[in-house]
Amino acid sequence: MEIIPKIRLLIALLFLLVNPFNHKAITAQKRPNVIIMMTDDQGYGDIGMHGNPYLKTRHIEAIAKQGIEMESFIAYPNCSASRAALLTGRYPYRTGVTAVTQVDHFMNTSEVTIAEILSNNGYRTGIFGKWHLGDNNPMRPTDQGFQEALVHKGGGIGQAAGPAGNTYFDPVLEHNNVSKKYKGYCDDIFTDATLDFISAKNDKPFFAYLATNLPHFPLQVPDEKAEPYRKMGLHEDNALTYGMIDNIDGNVGRVLAKLKQLGIEDNTIVIFLSDNGPRQRRTKNDVYPGRWVANLRGTKTSVYDAGIRVPFFVKWPNHFKKNVKSKTMGTVMDILPTILDIAKVPLPDALQLDGKSLLPLWKNDDADSLQGREFIVQMHYGPTPFKYMHFTVRTQTYKLVSPNDFPHGILYQPKDDQLKEVLSNLELYNIEEDPSERIDLAKKYPEIVEDLLAKYENWFDEVTQERDAKGIQRIYLGETATPEVNLSRFDWGGPRVISENELGFWRVRTEAGIYDISMDLPEVIADGLAHIKYQNVHKTLAIIKGQKQIIFKNISLPSGVGNFQAFFKSNRLATGPLFVTIKRIDVLP
Repeated sequence: MEIIPKIRLLIALLFLLVNPFNHKAITAQKRPNVIIMMTDDQGYGDIGMHGNPYLKTRHIEAIAKQGIEMESFIAYPNCSASRAALLTGRYPYRTGVTAVTQVDHFMNTSEVTIAEILSNNGYRTGIFGKWHLGDNNPMRPTDQGFQEALVHKGGGIGQAAGPAGNTYFDPVLEHNNVSKKYKGYCDDIFTDATLDFISAKNDKPFFAYLATNLPHFPLQVPDEKAEPYRKMGLHEDNALTYGMIDNIDGNVGRVLAKLKQLGIEDNTIVIFLSDNGPRQRRTKNDVYPGRWVANLRGTKTSVYDAGIRVPFFVKWPNHFKKNVKSKTMGTVMDILPTILDIAKVPLPDALQLDGKSLLPLWKNDDADSLQGREFIVQMHYGPTPFKYMHFTVRTQTYKLVSPNDFPHGILYQPKDDQLKEVLSNLELYNIEEDPSERIDLAKKYPEIVEDLLAKYENWFDEVTQERDAKGIQRIYLGETATPEVNLSRFDWGGPRVISENELGFWRVRTEAGIYDISMDLPEVIADGLAHIKYQNVHKTLAIIKGQKQIIFKNISLPSGVGNFQAFFKSNRLATGPLFVTIKRIDVLP
């Protein structure tokens, strides 16, 4: 009687050995690992296979050859908006994100990210590189579901978020909210951390978000990377940019090789994309000298396609076909619902998404659920969106455009005459037949213009109402978990921030306590007074010409919400500090 069970077991083992299909089915029962690699300001034309005559991006293109390229994948035209959409599956305006600096990039802490959802469902989660959705509690990556975080502050290394003098070489970075100086080149450092994360021995699947800050300005790269492009006679900006992309490509190759070495390639979804189009001249919609843009119109910050159509490749061996090209429109909001669909992770109750799962398209070439959809983009500068100013409604076939040559100049509510002019000069393109957006069809098809305009108006009213109801996310001061907070010019707000960026205030929520408050000062041209103001607290200290820092000791701050102000006066016009450090040193009884 004992022989029969042994025979059955032997037959089952032999069946597994000779039946690879069944083996794959068993492997597929495990939830897959996920790696998303997002670059920063890499345009659709910054890929060798997209006709670029200078670049070779063989490792990036290997993802396409082993999987799927979405040839019409649409993001937002700036950094923070695309990142908010990727992480939440929602339109950025809903999340609080409108632009890239001051309070405009703050994502509301009530938003639920893909990292939070996966973390709550048994995944290890890590981010390496650029976050750009708020540097302080409660907006940091670790506040939004990432268990491991190695990031730079602000929108880029060397920006006003600090620290001062930071560069792409040997940078100061934030590791799980602690500042630390690293050795090496930033892109390599972020990739090294990603490789360590995915190599850690653990039974849990992982979600790794490698969000390099390359090839974003400033253009800093090892000379040996840029030199081959200088020898081609390219403009120096292009040589540096292409050198940075070459570095990205090499690090993509390292990630792919590590997956193979660890034996987890077949159970890992790999996605590669960029956040927006290429940065060109600061006068928007100009042609960058010698820059290959695959005959697309516009630039970063533009709602023409060079600003929002980005490279996108995905692979999942044994699940997706190889070397597939899809012309179906996908959007950056679709990534979250797609990953949850693949991992069979349920959507949290009451969470409303704008994105759609692309899994039926990727797995079965089924685009039925994506038919008839539109993706709406608007881009401006400042925390207040203005209706009709610089937007696009993009469908699979048609695209309505409200153009603006300098969207960073959209600072104030336009007058009615200006709005009438904008609405009478809307453009319409058949994006399938005219991808370069040269033939304006608005006068030929006014009924399509009216239909898409109505969709835009309904969208704008809905998403801005939701954003306004939440308000701008406040920075938390004095919490036990974060007794010390560093404020910078990168995250202040106020009317002079928009004009000259010399004075602003910080929207905060405070716990009652005793604080030391230090201000790092720009050039002090004459003796004067330094001020701090919050609610009913107003303190002053004398400063002298050339002073670099001043510290207010043992300041009692009440609990509540308000605008924290710090400034100095050497004449009648106030100037703000470069940085303010607020440290809670005691607790009020």
